[in-house]
This record gives sequence, structure tokens and C-alpha cells, in this order.
Amino acid sequence: MKLLRTLVASVLWLLISLSTAGVLGVVGAALYFAPGLPDVRQLQDFELQTPLRIFTRDGKLIGEFGEERRTPVEYDEIPEPLIGALLAAEDATYFDHRGVDPKGLARAAVELVASGGDIQSGGSTITMQVARNYLLTLDRTFTRKIREILLALQMEQILSKEEILELYVNKIYLGNRAYGIAAAAEVYYDRPLAELTLAETAMIAGLPKAPSAFNPLANAERALIRRNWILFRMRELNIIDQPAYDEAVQAPVTARRHLTQLEVEADYVAEMARQIAVERYGDRAYTGGYRIHTTLDSELQPLAGQALAGGLITYDTRHGWRGPEQTDIPRSLAEAQERTDREGLEEELAESPEIMQTARRAAERSQTEIEGIEGDVSNWLQVLERTPAYGPLKPAIVVESEGREMRVLARGGELHTLDWAGLEWARPYRSAKSRGAAPGAAGEIASRGDLVRILQRDDGSWRLSQRPDVEGSLVAMDPDTGAILALQGGFDFDASKFNRATQARRQSGSIFKPFVYLAAINSGEMNPASVVNDAPVVMQDGSDELWRPSNSSGDFLGPTRIRLGLARSRNLITIRVLQSLGLDRTIDFLEGFGFDPDQLPRGLSLALGSASLTPLEMTNAYAVLANGGFKVSPWFIDRVARGNDTSVIDEAAPRVACRDCPEDQTMVEIDGETYEVAPRVADPAAVYILRDMLRDVVERGTARKALELNRGDIVGKTGTTNDQRDAWFAGFNSDLVSTAWVGKDDNSSTAEYGSQAALPIWMEFMGQALEGQPERWPERPEGVVTERVDPDTGRLLRDGQGGGIEELFMADHLPDFQPRRVEREIERESGSQGTGAYEAIF
Repeated sequence: MKLLRTLVASVLWLLISLSTAGVLGVVGAALYFAPGLPDVRQLQDFELQTPLRIFTRDGKLIGEFGEERRTPVEYDEIPEPLIGALLAAEDATYFDHRGVDPKGLARAAVELVASGGDIQSGGSTITMQVARNYLLTLDRTFTRKIREILLALQMEQILSKEEILELYVNKIYLGNRAYGIAAAAEVYYDRPLAELTLAETAMIAGLPKAPSAFNPLANAERALIRRNWILFRMRELNIIDQPAYDEAVQAPVTARRHLTQLEVEADYVAEMARQIAVERYGDRAYTGGYRIHTTLDSELQPLAGQALAGGLITYDTRHGWRGPEQTDIPRSLAEAQERTDREGLEEELAESPEIMQTARRAAERSQTEIEGIEGDVSNWLQVLERTPAYGPLKPAIVVESEGREMRVLARGGELHTLDWAGLEWARPYRSAKSRGAAPGAAGEIASRGDLVRILQRDDGSWRLSQRPDVEGSLVAMDPDTGAILALQGGFDFDASKFNRATQARRQSGSIFKPFVYLAAINSGEMNPASVVNDAPVVMQDGSDELWRPSNSSGDFLGPTRIRLGLARSRNLITIRVLQSLGLDRTIDFLEGFGFDPDQLPRGLSLALGSASLTPLEMTNAYAVLANGGFKVSPWFIDRVARGNDTSVIDEAAPRVACRDCPEDQTMVEIDGETYEVAPRVADPAAVYILRDMLRDVVERGTARKALELNRGDIVGKTGTTNDQRDAWFAGFNSDLVSTAWVGKDDNSSTAEYGSQAALPIWMEFMGQALEGQPERWPERPEGVVTERVDPDTGRLLRDGQGGGIEELFMADHLPDFQPRRVEREIERESGSQGTGAYEAIF
């Protein structure tokens, strides 16, 4: 008996000691963490934020970022079924506890020990989630959990349960850029909260745990299981009755994508603006109602996107078919559910076998039939709904491939027949330089259940296509101001957010050559008629190997005028021009065109475009050529306003070109605004002469295809790098400069030249951008003269000397005269045989 009393006393003391230790631990934690906790009272004055919006220069919406709360809800506006669904899913005892759930915390403690210090599910109540979402970071650490608990306890003392729940439903992220339940109702169902069904409210309530994994658009079969588990919990908690449960668990998936419609597609520029906003304003950028107006032209930007996408698709079609994106896709949602991965659904499925059974029945009730297709195609439609369209390429699933026709199912239940003219291109891709044999039937290309891409042709019919495995960019600028008017950083932003226009440093190839020629002409040491030997060069390249550059054609022209060398893009001539001028002098000159000298190689390979530069940098450099030699810089944010467009808080102040200004003029007024005049970095006479040389590239050089635009004022230069890794074309007229680049992200070969891959993209854009505009060739600057020269020697011809060609020169840098030559017969008669010189006879 004594032993028993001793044992009971020991147990009591142990419990008292543990309780005391626990209380002391809580008190100690509170004392330790309290000084660093945020003030809970700020939640009482919490304002719902306005997102960051990005616009074109004429006010068209191109981007929206942040927590979109255009229709916040108060507690009284939350439907009772949705409150019940959220509590069943997240915190069944919400209205009973005082901010923390001891059972949940115990479970979290077990997980903490088992995971070695990393919080897993966390045991968070709704109050704790509000504390975390509004006042804390989202890292999963023990100290954050302690702070979360303390804040939750404070919140329950200051705010009512209804106020806390209102904060919760307006803050939670529910996937697809939807923050808060009102936004989710709009995004998934395009209806207000009050009009949602019980099944739809349960679907939304299932999203906070994992907005991606349980998303009805991305994972309909998993979302069904999660939804029906919540409905099961609601029934068990007596939130809904049996008839309501029976109806809801059998409801099909009705979620569809309903996103904010942008007025102009310019995702790459919108992202550039977002990054600038965050740098300037921090996290307030997403919530402070900032409105950024860019320099984008709402008419030119779509043309840039269409030209680049079309050119990349055309390139890709030339190189063969790589096969379907997915194969053997289940037709029905029920079949797909049988195959689904159930990892992460253990809690839901462990509750009751009924969860899986009702989910299966709901999947079966989701069946959809399309006229012309046998059986249930509900999963095909779900797959198409969640598969993004890339550019003009739409996802489609093959229904059947018979003979030389293919029937496909597209989004919205549309059926299309692809004829042989839209299929026969699909020879198997072997490499960038090789394709397999031409297909003989549609079944050799794709089979039933395969996911492919289709493209609408000009006549309204459809053809087979695929997402290109090549990328590109197109940039267009105003040469007088440096304002970016259009920028497309890749085939499609949703496919790849890497902005190749601003982030991809690629060798520039031959589009860099004009700047080497301009440096030589600007120095006065060379002119378009200067003769340089197009002959082999062998030299040390800094390693143990000898550098033996060659022309792309593999031949040599011998002594050649540099005008012809540029038009035909002769590598060896450009190397000798750079060698003659000197690397240091050339690089100093190039710095004026916006090139970073640290990015320019200190070797003669610079002449061939070995410098790794971005398409935006190249476009800016060509803008200096287009404006007559003024150093403008690229910019794209015109002004920033807050709240409304009248409250401007930041405004651009670019330096601009002024072609008609005297050299000493420093300020100029344009459209009522005063700007600083950009500095001249090249003699306008030298720039004018180079521009005339670049016209030869179009008329008789590597860009002759551009003559199809029927404009006499466009000039430019093609470019191709080693092993055809990069294809370029940069060109301009007096009003617009643009650059097209095509290449692969892994830097492998495109197997095409700039004239094949990039020039057609540039032409498509510039042809439409300049349509209806008069041709503009700049006035000839003072100091530019026309003289006749001998085409073989580049020397001036006197009036009495016949033949020759006309050439442009800077008046104070004329070449020597060609010695006059006479007939052999006159030599014999004069006794001056062998000299051939006119002066030796007369």
C-alpha cells in the first residue's frame, strides 16, 4: 500500500513538474520573442491592396502583378457553405479554440522530432495562418512557429473570430494568381461567391493546402479526391446533411480558366517593368497601386510578337517533326483517375473508402461526349483546358489518323481535320542538318490520344505544327530617343520566361562589322574606296594554336574595296581593316555606341563579331547609326503614377538626338517637352557614308531578299556566327531600327545563316511597321562629296580619265589621284616604253 501511495505521489509530482515546465517554457518563449513581434493591431487598419499595372505608352494594359483585390469580401458576404467547407478543410474547431489547437500542435511536435527540426504540416489553425500570411515570413522553422503561436494568441485577444476569418479569406493564395476567395470564384468559375454550388465551394476550400497539387485546372482527378474529402468532413461535422452531400460528391468538375484579359501581349516588357518596380519600391510595388506607362507602341508590339513567332515556326517546319508532346492520354476522367498518382492524398484517402468511391462516381458523372467522337472525352477536354497555347500554336488531341488525314480535338470541343497539305512536312527530325524520309500516311506522324499542336492558316484551315526548338528575339527602337517601341524576348513567355532580348549574350557575328568600318572611315584613314587584300591570314591567337580565319564562302577575292567587302561580308577584309586601325583606337571609338569595353575581346576576332552582346545592345548601337551619330541609350519606362495617372511620381528624362541642332546646342524641345541633346560620337559625314555602304548590303549583298519590301530607305546587315549558332539581322530607316536574332538556348547549331533565319523575321516586322509611311533618307551632311574612282585601285580619276565609278567621300579625306595611263602605241611613239604613265610622256 505504501508503495502504491509512493508511486501515485511520484506520478503527481512528475505531472506537476512537467506542467510547470511547460508553463515556464511558454512564458519564457513569450518573454524572449515578444519584443520582436509585429504589432497585431495593424491588422485592424489593414487596407486591401491595389496591384501593379503596366501599360503601353497609349494606355493599353500589358501586365498586372500583385494581390488582386478588386472585390474584397466582408464576413457577412461569405456564404455559409464556404465557411463550413474552409473550417472542415483547415480548422474544424476554429470557433472553439483561442488561437491554437493543442492536438494540432502535438502532431506538429511529433513531426518536428521525426524530421530533425523541419516543420511539415505544422498544425496551424486559421488564426495562425493569418498571423503567418500577414505578419511573418513563410519559412518552415521552429522559431517562426513559436512566433506564429504567440501572434495567434494576441490576435484572438484583439480581433473577433469573424474579423480573423475575413482577413483569412481575403489573403489566401488559391492558384492561378487568385488571392482570396472572391478572386478564386472569378478565376475558376467566372461567378460571384453567392452563386457557387456546394461542390464548387468545396473545390475552392481544398486549394489552400496545395494550390498547384489540388488545382482543378491542372490536376482535376486529384482535386476531385480532395473536394470529396472536404464534403465528407462537412457531413461528419453536421455542416451539411446527407442529401446535400450525395448531390455534391457526384457533381462533375466545372472549373474553367477565366483570367484578366490583357489588351496587348507584351509579357517580357511587363516583367522588365515589374523588376524595376520592385527595385525602386520594394514589396510595396505589388500593393501600392503603382501604374507604369512604358514606351511600347501598342501597334508595333503585336507585330513584333507575330513576326518572331511566325519566323520561328517557319524555321522549325523546315527542320522536321519531333513527335507528339504526350502520348496515350486517357479519354475519360474516370480512366485518368485510375492512373493518377495518389502521393500527398494519404490523409484524405485514409479517412474512409467512401472518399475514393465518391470521387470515382463524380469522375464518371463528369463524362462529356462530343458529336463525331465515340465515348466519353472528359479527360481529353480537361487536358486541353490546362495545356497552355504557345503563341499561335493551339493544343489538340488526335482523335484518329487515317490515310492522309488527321482529325483532332481542340479546346472547347472543336473538331478539326488536318489535310495532307498540313501534314506532309512532318519528316522525322534527325538533327538540325538532317531529316528522315517523308511520311506516307497520317498514322506515321501521330496516333489516337496523342497531344499535338495545330496552327491556323490564312484561309482559316488548320495544319499540324509543334513548339519550335529554336528561340529568338526582336527589338525595335526609336533611333532619335532610344525608346523601346517593341520587344519580344522569346517565342512565348509562358513557355520560357528567359528574356533573350536583354539577358542572352550571344556572339554578334557580322552585324558587328559595320562599326569596325565606321571606325576606320571616321578616323579619315580609310574610305569606301580603300582597297584591302582579301587573302589568307595566319596569326597567333593567344594559345599554342595558329588562328586561320576564312571567309564563309571559302574563297578569296584579292585586292577589294571595303565597300564591296562590307556588302559581301568578307571576314578577311574586316580583319585587315581592324588591324590597320588598331584595337585600342577601335575599342575606344566603339564605347560611344553603348558597347561595354570590358565585354569586347582584345583580339582581331573582334572584327568578326566575337563579342558576346545582347540583341538590345545591338539594336541600340544601330540606333546611333540611324540617327546620324548621337549616343542615345535604350529606355522603356516613360512615367510612373500612383493611384491614378495624374499623380506622376517618376518620369523619364532621356537624352535625344537632334540632327538639325548646331553642335553647341545642349537642349531641345520636342512635343512641348524639353530634353538634353545626346552627345555626338561619330562624324555625321562618316555615318552617312556607312549608311550608304549598308544600302549595298541590301541591293547587292547578303540581304538582297530585303528588296522585296520595295523601300529604298532601309539598310542593314546580316550576321552568322561559328557553326551557324546564331543568326542575326539588324537594320533601320530614319524612323525605326530593329534587330532580329535566332538561336538555340543550348548554343547548338541552327544550321542556317542570318539571311535565312533572321532576315525574314525582320522583313515581316519592318514591312508592316513601315507600311504607308513615306521613305526617308537623311539629307547629305556638309562635307560629303561624290567623286569618281578607279574600281580596282580606289584612287580618284581626273576629268579626262574615262570609266570609273562614283563614290562618296568625306571632303577633307580624299584618296590620291590615279596616275593617268596611255596606249602602248603612244608609248612606243614617245620613246617612253614601260612607264605607262601619262606624266612621263607629256
